[in-house]
Parts: sequence; C-alpha cells; structure tokens
Amino acid sequence: MNSILRYTGVFFLLIILQLLIFNNIEFSGYVNPYVYVMFILILPLSIPSWILLLLSFVTGLAVDLFSGTLGVHTFASVMAGFVRPWILSLNVTAEVTDPDLSPSSHRNGLRWFFIYTLTVVFIHHLTLFYVEVFSLSNFLHTLLRVLLSTVATTFFIIIFDIIRPRR
Repeated sequence: MNSILRYTGVFFLLIILQLLIFNNIEFSGYVNPYVYVMFILILPLSIPSWILLLLSFVTGLAVDLFSGTLGVHTFASVMAGFVRPWILSLNVTAEVTDPDLSPSSHRNGLRWFFIYTLTVVFIHHLTLFYVEVFSLSNFLHTLLRVLLSTVATTFFIIIFDIIRPRR
C-alpha cells in the first residue's frame, strides 16, 4: 500500500511539473523536455505488462488532456511502456537483484540508468514528434528536435533521479 501511495505521489508531481514548468520550456522550437516519462521509467521491474501499458496510457492521457494535444502523448507513452520490458531485458545485468525494486541510478549505477533512460526517452520522443508532424517532409528537422529533446529530457530525468530519495 505504501508503494502505491508513493507512485501516485510521483505521478501527480511529474504531471504537475510537466504542465506548469516543462511545457513552457522551448528553445527555438527544437528542445521540449518531457519529464513525465520518468514515471514510466521508475515503475518496478516486476510490474505486469498490462498494468505497465495501462499506467503508460493514463500518464499520456493526463498530459494530453491538460496540454490540448489529441492523443500524441498517449500514443508515445504507450509506445514507451511497450518497449520498456524489452529494453530492460537487454539492459538488465547481475546488479539488478530484486525485481520489486524500481530502476534508479543509486541502485543500478549511473551508467546503467543513463543508457536505460536515454533509450526509452529516445523511442518516446521519436514516436511523439513524428506522430505530431505526421509527415516525413521535414525528416531531418524533426530528427533534430527528437535528438535535442531527448538530451534535455534525459538530463532532467537523471537530475531528478539523483535527488530522488533512495528507497
């Protein structure tokens, strides 16, 4: 029960931070950090796939509802939730011992968490920006947005993970 309350608090905190602060950060139309993805990243390793997809859907839907976007964040969040178990299976090492724990830089090491975060955030942003423009006419421009936003989002998620209480 304690973990459900903790994850609920993290969910609301990240959504509020996204809506009030990070949705207002935009550098020349290229860099848009989306830190709400961290909620999908820090869910326990042992979470059933259907719950992960459901929580990913709710996370994206919450951002879409308050941002005025029509399902773009929902689709990208579900995609991130869909690829997360596969990325974890490629990225999990012997250091990960308890599947009930959530991934973090404290527990799994900064390098491990950085690669894991970068991969999931890149897939999320690739999906998000290409569904948003729904065209390949400005392929390189959109790819630049994906790469720069991935770097910014990963930076903020790593910072938040470092200052997150260890549990």
